[in-house]
Amino acid sequence: MTTKQYAHGVKQNHWPRFSGELWQRNYYERIIRDENELNRIRQYIMDNPARWDIDRENPDMANRQ
Repeated sequence: MTTKQYAHGVKQNHWPRFSGELWQRNYYERIIRDENELNRIRQYIMDNPARWDIDRENPDMANRQ
């Protein structure tokens, strides 16, 4: 539904086209079941940007190997 609305917006409302993927590959939803899990997820979100330099999904990593 979101993709259809986006395509409509591009055609009818002259929204800018997005050349990449609209949806993240292998994405899945997760139910947070308790406070400990919520805190682990919060910590992951805070720490994750600092790990981008060593992430195998980072396209710049190919230039370093």
